[in-house]
Amino acid sequence: MNSGGAHCLKYGVTTNNLLGVTMVTMEGEVVEIGGAHLDAPGYDLLGLICGSEGQLGVVTEATLRILAKPEGARPVLMGFDSNEVAGACVSDIIKAGVLPVAIEFMDRPCIRACEDFAHAGYPDVEALLIVEVEGSEAEIDEQLGKITEIAKRHDPVALKESESAEQSALIWQGRKSAFGAMGQINDYMCLDGTIPVSQLPYVLKRMEELSAEYGLDVANVFHAGDGNLHPLILYDANKPGDLETCEALGAEILKLCVEVGGCLTGEHGVGVEKRDLMLTQYTVQDIAAQMRVKDVFDPAWLLNPAKVFPLESSAEYRDKAA
Repeated sequence: MNSGGAHCLKYGVTTNNLLGVTMVTMEGEVVEIGGAHLDAPGYDLLGLICGSEGQLGVVTEATLRILAKPEGARPVLMGFDSNEVAGACVSDIIKAGVLPVAIEFMDRPCIRACEDFAHAGYPDVEALLIVEVEGSEAEIDEQLGKITEIAKRHDPVALKESESAEQSALIWQGRKSAFGAMGQINDYMCLDGTIPVSQLPYVLKRMEELSAEYGLDVANVFHAGDGNLHPLILYDANKPGDLETCEALGAEILKLCVEVGGCLTGEHGVGVEKRDLMLTQYTVQDIAAQMRVKDVFDPAWLLNPAKVFPLESSAEYRDKAA
């Protein structure tokens, strides 16, 4: 897996911060992969291990980058009257070449749940962006000036900069409480398809249409800066058929992400949940090449054998190992 998080827009995801690992192979050999620098010589085995979902070996140690704490940081809240307009604002910020440390998105269901839970001072709007920048006071003022200028072209209904460290902490407390807050009011399934930022307005609109088509509400809270969506499909676990409908809607949303040039997963991984959708993103030949790599590291297919690859595709390898 290649986890990101709110600040991955500036600092990158796991693969950008992983320097090396100690791994035990299936033969029991302890190997060191990577080293003290991000770009170790030779094949990118470190990147391969980072994204392997535990299929190639057992990692016992990881060496990570240590980042200097920024001189300062300040978030700004931007409220809009529709998801599509908020998505267009994100796209324009990125196209302008401004690099915030984070751009987070929440829609009305998530905003209300987080506000009730954390009392963060969020405005009651259809869609909310939390945009944070870092640096000296002068750098922060300059960056936020450019960002708010872009936001004003989209007619925000709310625009508020944090005025203190306490306000900033509350703003982030609300965002970080989103999944727990939503879990208090509804069963949900969380997805993590990722799309080009330029496609945010279209994909958000299309998700609304799919939500209506399947009869299940979808709440959105995600890392908008790198297009890493986290739609929460709301369903009733006690209602017969609701889970199956939820899974069908989730599959359509992930297919939509691939359709617009994105991928099935940005950070959570494929596992079992997205296993049968892999052929939506990859060709049969692509899957075969990936399975051959696993076969080199794990000839007996003992490590997560029924994950990532469609069962029909991997049957030959698993049956041979058995």
